[in-house]
Amino acid sequence: MALGGLLELAVLARILLRPHRDPASRIAWMVVVGVLPVLGMLAYLLLGEVNIGRRRLKRLHAVLARMPAFPRWVGDAVEPMGEVPERYRHLFELGRSISAFSPIGGNGAQLLPNSDATIEAMVADIDAAQEHVHVLFYIWLPDGNGCKVVEALKRAAARGVTCRAMADALGSRTIIRGPHWAAMRAAGVHVAAGLPIGNPFLRPFRGRIDLRNHRKIAVIDDRITYCGSQNCADPEFLIKAKFGPWVDAMIRFEGPIARQNQFLFAGDWMTCADENLDELLRRPLSMPAQGKTVAQVIGTGPTVRYSAMPEVFESLLFAARHEVIVTTPYYVPNESLHSALCTTAYRGVDTTIVLPARNDSWIVGAASRSYYADLLGAGVRIHEYQGGLLHAKSLTLDGEVTLIGSANMDRRSFDLNYENNILFYDPALTDTVRTRQYDYIARSHPVTKQAVAAWPRSRRLWNNLIATLGPLL
Repeated sequence: MALGGLLELAVLARILLRPHRDPASRIAWMVVVGVLPVLGMLAYLLLGEVNIGRRRLKRLHAVLARMPAFPRWVGDAVEPMGEVPERYRHLFELGRSISAFSPIGGNGAQLLPNSDATIEAMVADIDAAQEHVHVLFYIWLPDGNGCKVVEALKRAAARGVTCRAMADALGSRTIIRGPHWAAMRAAGVHVAAGLPIGNPFLRPFRGRIDLRNHRKIAVIDDRITYCGSQNCADPEFLIKAKFGPWVDAMIRFEGPIARQNQFLFAGDWMTCADENLDELLRRPLSMPAQGKTVAQVIGTGPTVRYSAMPEVFESLLFAARHEVIVTTPYYVPNESLHSALCTTAYRGVDTTIVLPARNDSWIVGAASRSYYADLLGAGVRIHEYQGGLLHAKSLTLDGEVTLIGSANMDRRSFDLNYENNILFYDPALTDTVRTRQYDYIARSHPVTKQAVAAWPRSRRLWNNLIATLGPLL
């Protein structure tokens, strides 16, 4: 008993001393350990700390310290802040403080029509590649679209193009363990599994098992890149078919912004593969301007500055003067982000959030709805998408600025996942994204104060109970 008490006190002390824990998280973990000492201590040691393992962290720091700085643009200025209105420049300064990338102009960009069109465009770019192709996905399935990308990479490798394919070891385990991964390797494609789990019994002692690489990146010939919410899979998403189709948004960029995604990919690749890509990153940027989009890559994760992703979302919300539209499949915010969204509406900004009516995670679905009353009371418009699982992660600001990428408005994206996003200033392209968002709204049902007030007490009790688990992440 005395030993158990000492262990419990040691774990409680660790909870209190662990850096970057908000008070709600500390209190929640202390309650769990106090009520269920053995299970609580075990749960905290396995899931309570953001730790990728000392060996991985050491290698990551060595890779980042060795990587060259982002090169100077040899044509137009690499920092085209003059093209960005003064009222938005602080947003890009925040992005620069996170990933060290300056906003860069001269980019062309196109919002792709749907998931199948994205894969067709990606395959066409891979088939046209002359030098190299780099792809990274959180989920890569051996289905129709997944196999189209596999075959395109094999064709490219066969004609001498250097192809590197990376996928998260957990999210893409079906393709990594299957014949397609081996076939790509045999065809000359360099493959790597991100954040491999290894022995599941030993893995918790080498770092938290559910820290994942949630990024979706494709870079072709250092001049074309893709960014958005889509994994490498069919929209029907057969592993969770009853929630399908998955509705995603992806933008194809052409121009110097591709190099910034190249840096993100290279950092992930060199951390888990024994290959140095520094020379590729040192090449001068000398391509002609492809368009007028000013863009900036923002990469976040458990080894990046704490609270970086919430800072981006909150800064965008507080910069709004007229309108904010958000689409996200998962809304489990921290207190500051939830307050920022409510405050945006209180300030008189036309504020809308679009969520899926049916969520593939019943826990997230219940937690999300626990916030509805607050949001509606502040004047936020809530719409629940009916045509499948709305998976697009987008935010448009005053019809001029857009954030698109892989990050959700939930604590997994804030604390546990490696994410990639692109922030851009382009009123015309933002209008296209905004039109897509309004299409989602047209396919949604509005949620009203009256409907939420009519929920039975048991439903409200359940939603609020599940929401209390949020800080335990």
